[in-house]
Amino acid sequence: MEKSLNEIIKCLKPLQVVGDGNVVIEDVICDSRKAKAGALFVAINGVAVDAHKFIPDVVAAGAAAIVCEVLPSELNDATTYVVVKNTTHALPLIADEWFDHPSQHLHLVGVTGTNGKTSTATLLYEMAEMMGFKAGLISTVQNIVHRTATDAKQTTPDPLSLQKLLHDMVQEGCEYAFMEVSSHSSVQHRIDGLHFAGGIFTNLTRDHLDFHKTVDNYINAKKAFFDMLPTDAFAITNIDDKQGMTMVQNTKAKVLTYSLRALADFKCLLVESRLNNTSLNINGRDVEVQFTGRFNAYNLTAVYGAGVSLGWNPEDVLVKLSMLVPVAGRFQTFQSKRGYTAVVDYAHTPDAIENVLSSIREVIGSKGNIITVVGCGGNRDAGKRPIMARDAANASNRVVLTSDNPRFEDPEEILAQMIAGLDAEQRSRTIKITDRREAIRTACMLANAGDVVLVAGKGHENYQEVCGVKHHFDDSEELRKIFESEF
Repeated sequence: MEKSLNEIIKCLKPLQVVGDGNVVIEDVICDSRKAKAGALFVAINGVAVDAHKFIPDVVAAGAAAIVCEVLPSELNDATTYVVVKNTTHALPLIADEWFDHPSQHLHLVGVTGTNGKTSTATLLYEMAEMMGFKAGLISTVQNIVHRTATDAKQTTPDPLSLQKLLHDMVQEGCEYAFMEVSSHSSVQHRIDGLHFAGGIFTNLTRDHLDFHKTVDNYINAKKAFFDMLPTDAFAITNIDDKQGMTMVQNTKAKVLTYSLRALADFKCLLVESRLNNTSLNINGRDVEVQFTGRFNAYNLTAVYGAGVSLGWNPEDVLVKLSMLVPVAGRFQTFQSKRGYTAVVDYAHTPDAIENVLSSIREVIGSKGNIITVVGCGGNRDAGKRPIMARDAANASNRVVLTSDNPRFEDPEEILAQMIAGLDAEQRSRTIKITDRREAIRTACMLANAGDVVLVAGKGHENYQEVCGVKHHFDDSEELRKIFESEF
């Protein structure tokens, strides 16, 4: 791909251009290590590193142009310099221009909220493909361009990677794209320049306060996505969440609501819930789905609402809902030969753990025990650790506290902070086993026929991150090994 620099930067309001604006650009980069002849380098002044200091290296590698906030002290006659007020704001606009505005050629739907983003976005992708459309997905678990999947490195990619994915979808003939929109991506302007056909709000609870610092900042980061939606888009919000209407109070998009408790545009009744399936009634029509729990009912109602809002036939949407299966690591069930059930779920916030446990209790009633294996990640919001432990203990008969991606923290210290949230009675029902493999095995040994073992926190992840190194570890894989050894 080749474009002139002037064509690429026409979306900006440069403060200054030094050099030839007609220079031909052959690639756009924001990583100095990828510098090469013909490249346009955008020097991001980031939180950890200011890339302006790498400009001499990029120029030495032959870069054709630099977008920067401050001109370097020494200029190269063979390089063009574009000065802008903020390179972080400029990058997504440059990326959108470089890749020919791919989101304008797709029906792009963004999903934001604390919990349910991955499930909702993925199920919408699956439904679109079932409908016979080519579609794409950008999620925490994987990115998919019409059935060709790659592992995801982060929930919402950097602007260049994001626009490249959308460009690939257009090239592949995709009509629809569904993506998770993280709170980080809104604040860091990764989604600037995208044209969304619609947005979905799932729910909001405490999360990512290590980054946002306050709950208000977190709320505003989520709300910013809806503030940017155009007038021809839809904004579907969960009015059972106390922040549901806050999210859409300033949006220009058409506001639609969904609920399990109140009158709404998309109303769902949970008729009967079982460990492997649920009977729902959505807008007066009964449907049997292969999911469990109230939180999944919310996700499926959002999926229904989005499908109808995209113009799909409501009857077809209901039929496809009945055919959808859970996303890997999201209330994924395993049946033991000894008669108990294990559930693997990504629940890693207090609200998520409470939702999963209440869903399990709704199904088994007082007939069985719930044994929960749970931990908290290192170098993340420490304030939720005692809350996670307390909520797990409140809704479980036994709790096994264990390690969950300690990263650069001492796992014993993380567990000590979790235990601090328990009272004496709760501690009497709690075991601390730092080794996650042994913790899962112990929970299974404690289980009897009719019981449920919940392994929470990691879901689809297939690693444990310790001191910057990712070691292979998969909760589902561990359970299968245990079940194979049972008699």
